[in-house]
Amino acid sequence: MMTANKNRLRIGIIFGGRSGEHEVSLMSARSVLNALDPGRYDVIQIGITKDGAWLVGDNLLDMMDSGAMDDLSGQVTAAAILPDPTSSGLYLIRSDKGELFEHMVDLDVVFPVLHGTFGEDGTLQGMLEMADLAYVGAGVVGSAVGMDKGIFKDVMRANGIPVVEWLIVLRSDINKDIQSVMDEAEDLAPYPLFVKPANLGSSVGITICRSRGDLIEGLMEAARYDRRVLIERAVNAREIEISVLGNEHPQASIPGEVLPSREFYSYESKYVDGTSGLLIPAPLTEKTAARVRELAIKAYEAIDCAGMARVDFLLEKDDALVESGEGLYLNEANTIPGFTEISMYPKLWDASGLPYPDLVDRLIQLALERKSDRDTTERKFRGSG
Repeated sequence: MMTANKNRLRIGIIFGGRSGEHEVSLMSARSVLNALDPGRYDVIQIGITKDGAWLVGDNLLDMMDSGAMDDLSGQVTAAAILPDPTSSGLYLIRSDKGELFEHMVDLDVVFPVLHGTFGEDGTLQGMLEMADLAYVGAGVVGSAVGMDKGIFKDVMRANGIPVVEWLIVLRSDINKDIQSVMDEAEDLAPYPLFVKPANLGSSVGITICRSRGDLIEGLMEAARYDRRVLIERAVNAREIEISVLGNEHPQASIPGEVLPSREFYSYESKYVDGTSGLLIPAPLTEKTAARVRELAIKAYEAIDCAGMARVDFLLEKDDALVESGEGLYLNEANTIPGFTEISMYPKLWDASGLPYPDLVDRLIQLALERKSDRDTTERKFRGSG
């Protein structure tokens, strides 16, 4: 059982996960851990393996990052957060004792640094809500809608926010009749087309398709990662990103621009070789910069986001089209954006006057504020009699 210092907040950092973005999560978690002030926080590392096992251990991140997970006897312990508000906190799972669950420590705030499925999509957030724990980031609805690219675009269109033309197809339809799916895709727009898993980020599983042959490969690749696949028109565009921070009254950072070193902002250019350039601030007119910030906050509020999100835009390279008020499209919102040293979200806030350690502190404070607000909700109906 862990003994915590009552003068410091106890922060459970959850990383890893059963997702195609597992490795990205480890990179993000290391940056967050390095930024947390040990004088203010007691940090508990909670790692989720690729198979979905929950573990705790003092050097767990190092072990998972190095792949040294074969012989962990005595170094890590299986753990769980129970979806029971009367037994909140972190529990060790003991098979060698009379009680299966042994209370380890109460948690003041859970900081999920999980990207993709089972972490960013509302599933983890639902469990944390049931456990009545404070946690960093969006709630169930904001996480789920932000994660599903198709539903997110539906919500954007309903709120008058411009998005690129798209359609959603199912993996079962791809497996059953891929020719019909391709016909539907070609009716959407001429090539090139982007094909993406609907519920994944970090550019995992994304293909740009310039022909039917590419489209077949792209559909099969995306279907590996999700049962829902998004197909959308490719736009000859600049990639503009905004960091948003806050709960009921969110604020937007200055905009930044991604300069992909490859054909698009791929996984490799984001996390492997780090060759893509970032322009901060993005070279935009005052009018366009203000419009991007306005739409970012509007989108954030439309999906009931909280804590943080990085909102990404596509801006046509045709200046005349942009000046006419067209050619700006909201692409997606990432409710747990990358937190690595080269990630855009913290870089934009740093350039806006909020350094990385202060940003992490603010996110923890926002989690506590949202929990305090949630605690005022009546859970029992009191009749008039």
